[in-house]
Amino acid sequence: MRLLIDGNILLDVLQKREPHYEDSAKIWKMCETDLAEGYVSALTFANLVYVMRKELSSEKIEETLKSLSLIFRFEDLKASDITAAADLQWADFEDAIQSVTAERIGADHIITRNVKDFKGSQVLAFTPAEFLARQ
Repeated sequence: MRLLIDGNILLDVLQKREPHYEDSAKIWKMCETDLAEGYVSALTFANLVYVMRKELSSEKIEETLKSLSLIFRFEDLKASDITAAADLQWADFEDAIQSVTAERIGADHIITRNVKDFKGSQVLAFTPAEFLARQ
């Protein structure tokens, strides 16, 4: 099963953000133990670095990338993703990019805490708790 993992899920684990940490960590563990194939957009990693920029040195950014790449498959951002996302005319352009990336890679689901932002997605989005309840 292929899952596109949204940045908020990764941040929940990396920053141990409560009350979301536990469920997000379970999704992370599913990807780590090959119960699911976890995909992360290259755009998501750039966003993570931006959000965590005060916490991360250059060395820590490299270490985080290496650690994440052992668990998740990074998917390149393509020009066609940007065009397709713009065509969707969603309020949140980054979420539109996530949606079209998920569709392009054949993801079964998007895992995010912002499910409402993916109502128009061709790939169903679930919160970690919702996804885990379905397993």
